[in-house]
Amino acid sequence: MASKPRQIHLLIIEDDKGRQEYHLDGSTYSIGRDPSCDIRLVSHFVSRHHATLKRIEHDDDTCSYQILDGNFKGKPSSNGIFINGRRLPKRELQHEDKIVFGPQVYAIYYLLKRDAIMTIPPGEFDDITLINPRTAGELEDAAR
Repeated sequence: MASKPRQIHLLIIEDDKGRQEYHLDGSTYSIGRDPSCDIRLVSHFVSRHHATLKRIEHDDDTCSYQILDGNFKGKPSSNGIFINGRRLPKRELQHEDKIVFGPQVYAIYYLLKRDAIMTIPPGEFDDITLINPRTAGELEDAAR
């Protein structure tokens, strides 16, 4: 029996405070310099509520994150967001996307996947006895 593929969503932030790592597993995140933001950016070039991350559930039991410029109410940030060098109002994030919020303030998104692991149902190998190879040799010698 195979288990579901596991996804790990990471957002690595670089700002005036340094580097921070966020493991994403929530449904929404606010990003900005306001202390009430879920992901706080330290820079005067960043809006108080600069961007929003929103989880998108897929039919295959996986999910992704979409980033939107601005706050939850749709008000855009002052400087916008640049994703992989292009100014975009929103984007479903892909592995290694670089999001620039302002000068020397950016994030890199990572989607790490682990393949499904094959598991053995309980009771499948209950009648197997493991023998140490040295012990097996000693048993052969004793039998001679």
